[in-house]
Parts: sequence; structure tokens; C-alpha cells
Amino acid sequence: MSVASVPGRAWLSERDCDLDAFRALLERTTHLADYPHAVSVTENVLVYEGERLRAAEDPGALRDELVRAFADGPGIVVIRGAYPDPVVVDRVTAVFEALIAEQRASGAGAGDHFARPGANDRVWNALEKTALYDAEAFADYYANDVLALVCSAWLGPGYQVTSQVNVVNPGGAGQRAHRDYHLGFLSNAVAAAYPAHVHRLSPVLTLQGAVAHCDMPVESGPTLYLPYSQLYEPGYLAWRLPEFQAYFEQHHVHLPLAKGDAAFFNPALFHAAGTNTADVRRTANLLQVSSAFGRAMETVDREAVANAVFPVLLRRAAGGAGEEWLENVIAASAEGYPFPTNLDSDPPVEGLAPPAQADVLRRAVREKWAPERLRAELRAGTQRRES
Repeated sequence: MSVASVPGRAWLSERDCDLDAFRALLERTTHLADYPHAVSVTENVLVYEGERLRAAEDPGALRDELVRAFADGPGIVVIRGAYPDPVVVDRVTAVFEALIAEQRASGAGAGDHFARPGANDRVWNALEKTALYDAEAFADYYANDVLALVCSAWLGPGYQVTSQVNVVNPGGAGQRAHRDYHLGFLSNAVAAAYPAHVHRLSPVLTLQGAVAHCDMPVESGPTLYLPYSQLYEPGYLAWRLPEFQAYFEQHHVHLPLAKGDAAFFNPALFHAAGTNTADVRRTANLLQVSSAFGRAMETVDREAVANAVFPVLLRRAAGGAGEEWLENVIAASAEGYPFPTNLDSDPPVEGLAPPAQADVLRRAVREKWAPERLRAELRAGTQRRES
């Protein structure tokens, strides 16, 4: 990945944060000709159409292009019509609203990383909660081929989806500009204790995404972005500094989104949810997708999710659902990577690794297991991994 770096520099500190260097790095233009699958460039941001991505004749070239966009390009892509069927989005929105209502009724409050607690309605671990609340709606939503394409392009196989719903109510305040998980969630003192190569590594361990669950005019405060800011190597130490916050306020861009649109971006991109001045209850499903080689931000009971969606997978497979549809749902549901495990009790039998949870779910669908058998196999697999 191309970054603004100093050869031989092994450690970073706030003293390395130079606003002039940052500004010079960001003053560039996104050229549509460099990204042949995109349909336009708006505010230096690449815009794609979901229909065109689905019809791409060379998926490998498309994945290469997306990687360039996230790594060396503006760091963000907007996909119009990522979810072309509004019914799929509306069904999951209804689940989110029910979960929020349950939270309110119970008196539970949800905090916020970069905004005042209680300013917005948040649902943490919405992936697991949605699967357990309405497995059919979950399956149709996470079978999305554009989501699978973008995640696999940046992270490869075995990626781990997590979901956090953010509802910014009319008048709701926005967030401070920030970078995201992993290093973005650490104080500057702790982040500086990690060597420079870890600062370069952190962005390739996750992918940020946001699916619009309603129309989001600019006045409703859709996410603010600073294109190309992911390239700045000391950025995890710079984003809190007042001069960088001020630069973000003066130069950020934001694009309106329609229901079913999605934005995906490098987690090192400076970004922030905007203030909602419109009469719109702005609802977004924030997706944080982790590499198989990284730690996801949230604990997800993927055993419970796999058990919940399994009957849906069986019914859809019997009804003729394609392999890609099934694979996309499995990827979002089950743990796709076999480690860490306890090799005393869970040794590899064939090859160098024992089967991953997703392998078990895949086999269960193929062989039409009874749900009780899958439940027992997944529980035994979890127990074998305990130390």
C-alpha cells in the first residue's frame, strides 16, 4: 500500500504529524479513466452502480480496481443500488426498529464511540440480534452479492462481518472526525507504542461499510469523508490534534445516499457521521468487516447465528437457491477461519487445519442434516476449541 512514509522510520509519534505534508498528500484529483468500472466521480469520491458491478465481465479486474480505490485511490467508494430491492432493506429496518424499541423498554442505553452517549439510537451486535430475531430477513440481506464482492476483494476469504446500527435522530449531533478500529480506538500514547509497520498494517485488517436504510439528503448528515487521508502514515496519531480536526471541518465531503445505496471505505480514512438538521430519522447499518487474520471488534455468537439461519439455508437450497447465494449467507454467519483452536483436542485430520465452523455449516446444507445434528456438531466443535 502506498503511504506517506519516511524510509527507515520504525516508530511514529505526534511530532511526525505535519499538517502541510498532510495537505499536500490530499490535494489530488480522482480521475474516472483510472477506474473503468465506476460511473462517475463526485467530490473526489468514486461512484459505482450495483447493477454494473453484478454484470462485470471480469470479476478479477473489478476486485483489483476496488483494492486500488481503497489502498491508493480516494479510499472510499459509493455504490448506488447496492441493495436493489427495497423490500429486503425495509424488512431488516423493521427488525432494527423492533430491537431499538426493546432496548428502550428495558431501559438499556447504547453508548457511542465518537458522539455523546444517548444522542443517537445504537444497536450493537446487530448481526447476531437480527439473525435471531428474523433469520429469513437476515439471509436475504446478507446474501447480497455486492457486499460479498467488496469484502472478499479487500479482505480475501474467511472475512468476519459485524454490524452496528446507527440511527441519528432529527437534530442529532454528528461525530468528531476519526479513524477506526483497530488503532483508531486506542489513545495516542498506546497507538504510538506500536511500530510504524503496524500502523501500515492496521487498515488492511478491516473494511468499513454503511448501508443506507432510508434516503439520506445532505441535510440529514450522511457520513463526512476526507478522500485520500488513509494514505497519511501518522494518521492514527494525527486525527485527534486540533489542527487536523480543523482541516477536516474545512475540507470534508459528503454525498447524499438513497435507500439501498452503500458506501465502503478504508478504515484509515478520516471520517465522521454528520449532524442531522433534516426531518429525517437517518438509519444506517454500519458494517465493520474483519480479515480472517484479525480480531473483530465485537463478540458474535456465530454458533447461534449459524443455527438460526440453517433452516433458511435448507429451504432456500431445496427451492433452487444458487451456490453463490448460499455461500454469501454462510460467509456472513459462520466463522470461516479454523483458528485459534486447541490442537490437543481439535487436531487437523486432513490437511493442515481442522474444519472451520463455516465448513461444517456448508456440509450440513449439502447433506441436508437435521437441525439437531448441526446444533450438536457446532457445540462439539466449540468445546474442542476450549483450552
